[in-house]
Amino acid sequence: MRRINATTGLKTHPIFWVSLLSLALCLPVSLSAGPANADPIEIVALGDSLTAGYNLPPNAGFPEQLADALAAKGHQVNVMNAGVSGDTSSGGLARLDWAVGPGTDVLILELGSNDALRGIEPHVTRANLEAIVTRMNDRGISVLIVGMLAPPNMGDAYGADFNTIFPSLAEKHGALLYPFFLDGVAANPALNQSDGMHPTQEGIAVIVENMLPTVEQVIARATAETQETAPAIN
Repeated sequence: MRRINATTGLKTHPIFWVSLLSLALCLPVSLSAGPANADPIEIVALGDSLTAGYNLPPNAGFPEQLADALAAKGHQVNVMNAGVSGDTSSGGLARLDWAVGPGTDVLILELGSNDALRGIEPHVTRANLEAIVTRMNDRGISVLIVGMLAPPNMGDAYGADFNTIFPSLAEKHGALLYPFFLDGVAANPALNQSDGMHPTQEGIAVIVENMLPTVEQVIARATAETQETAPAIN
C-alpha cells in the first residue's frame, strides 16, 4: 500500500478529505467484487498402482506431477494421492468415504485395470464404479472418469463388455471422461518399467501432459459449481 507523506500540504486540503471519504465508501464494494472463494481446488486421485506411483521416486507419481503441471499453469489446487497398489473397483468403493474427505471438489477416478487383470465380471466393475460416481454426485463433487482397456488375452467378448464401462458411465452421469489412462504410453518400452505395465517417471509425464486439458475442464466445472452454490454477498 502506498504511504501518504504526512509533510505534504495535501493532507489538509479539502479535496483530500473528499477523496479519502469517497475511497472509504467505495472500498467495501471493491472487496465484495472479488472472488467469493479463493481457496484452492481440492482434488483426490483415487486409483490403483498407476495412481499410487508404483516403484517410482518420491514426488514422481501421477498426482504429484499433475499438481506441478497445474501449478505451472496458474491453478491453485491441492492434489491428494489416494492410490493403492493392487486395488480393484471393489476396494476403491470400500474405502471411498475416508479416502475422499470433506472439502473435496474433484475426484479423478482411476480404477478397473486390476479388475480386468483378475477377470472380474465387467458387470461387477460397472456396479462398483457407478456406486462411486453416484456417491460423489450426491456430495456435489465433480468427477473425471479415467478409462482403461481390457488386456487382449481376456478375449473379444470380455473386452467389449469391459471397455464400454467408462464411456457409458460418463454419459449416464454427465461426468467428464479421459478415455484411456495409458494413452501414448502403453506398449512403449521407453516409457514403461521392466514389467511392461507400470509407467516410468517419464511415462507419467506424458500421461499428465495428455490429460491436463481434461483435468482443467473438470476444475472449471467444479469452480463454476462452487460459485453457483456460494452465498450471495450484499
